[in-house]
Amino acid sequence: MATETEVGELLHQRGWRTAFTVAEGVNAWAALVSAIERGYSDFTHEYTNDLYCRNWLHEAWLLLDDHIVQLWTPQIKALDDRYRAATVDDDGIGLDQFHRLPGPDLWWWRRHPRILTGDLGRSLRSAGAIGADPETT
Repeated sequence: MATETEVGELLHQRGWRTAFTVAEGVNAWAALVSAIERGYSDFTHEYTNDLYCRNWLHEAWLLLDDHIVQLWTPQIKALDDRYRAATVDDDGIGLDQFHRLPGPDLWWWRRHPRILTGDLGRSLRSAGAIGADPETT
């Protein structure tokens, strides 16, 4: 198993644009979750790009030393719970119109924001997104 530094370097070698740290990955996920809770209004491609921060954490968790995983897991679980509360499960139907969905184990790709606002909201509604709160802006 790898240290935080080794994981960042290893994932960078596998194609991630930089050698992220676990803290950077968790902070990016926290920022995205907060934005979704408020009403994510950026473009669809920005949203799908932002979701990759959770992919990075998923890949890192498979490689990290157990003690690092144990240290960060409670915070990630709490963010995952907030993400689930702020999103609607549509089995990826909405996002699949705009981005090829990864495997089913990456569950966050099969949900969309509950508050549909801005460009992302318009795009998801046009793709048939249902079960969400109406646009607020």
